[in-house]
Amino acid sequence: MSMLVSTQWLAENLGSPNLVVLDGSAHLPDAGRDPKAEFAEAHIPGARFLDLATLVDPASTVPAALPDPTTFAQRMASLGVRETDHLVFYDDSYVKTAARAWFIARLHGMRQVSVLDGGLPKWRSEGRPLEGGTPDVEPSTFASIPGDLEVRTKADVLANLDSKAEQLVDARGAKRFTGEMSDFRPEVADGHIPGSRNLPFDELFNADETYKSPSEIRAAFAQAGVDLDRPLVTTCGGGVTAAVLLFALALAGKTDVALYDGSWAEWGTDPSTPKETGPAA
Repeated sequence: MSMLVSTQWLAENLGSPNLVVLDGSAHLPDAGRDPKAEFAEAHIPGARFLDLATLVDPASTVPAALPDPTTFAQRMASLGVRETDHLVFYDDSYVKTAARAWFIARLHGMRQVSVLDGGLPKWRSEGRPLEGGTPDVEPSTFASIPGDLEVRTKADVLANLDSKAEQLVDARGAKRFTGEMSDFRPEVADGHIPGSRNLPFDELFNADETYKSPSEIRAAFAQAGVDLDRPLVTTCGGGVTAAVLLFALALAGKTDVALYDGSWAEWGTDPSTPKETGPAA
């Protein structure tokens, strides 16, 4: 089972037993898009709509926090997913939200999880079939178990500012990182977590929106000043494109990584947290 599957592979395997295709599209608030309506208009045949934007922990104070085990299990059961299924996530989002869906599934114990390389845009550009409507799904029973990925809290990141045990890598665009461009959320401060490196997530993709090769991914991190022989934590505006960095790192074979889920949405709204502007040191 490959973490990254091609449109050709998916076309050849649609309808296979235990294969579940999930549309993991979600968008930034200022995109003005409705992923549920877009799914109903056109999606990969047999796909089900994950509704990633609502797959969060309702009890957490972290903005749009990763879902707790119960919430994840309930969502999987409602979509007819079983623990032994092979999940293939795709999206049609600028911020490549299938990687966030991949991270969530792996965090909660799913072992066979892939991302469709190039997503719906590549599938559509190749003239592959689409269907509309909302499929009827027979619910399943589902139990979450702890997965093999790691999450860091704000307290963890604050402690790391002193220990520097883990590198911080920010996936936002350069101007958002430096503070030259203000956050689209007026309550969020400008800048970045002190000591962070910056690798905008979109630098990890080819022109056709497929992921770059493992060697190119490693080179991009090295160019950003990241030492891939040391552990690291990824961050971004809200935990979405940070997952893109983690997925790319997994493709490149690096496993001593973690996600700061609160990211700048949490850090930048807390007046007590230290903040920096300008380029990475």
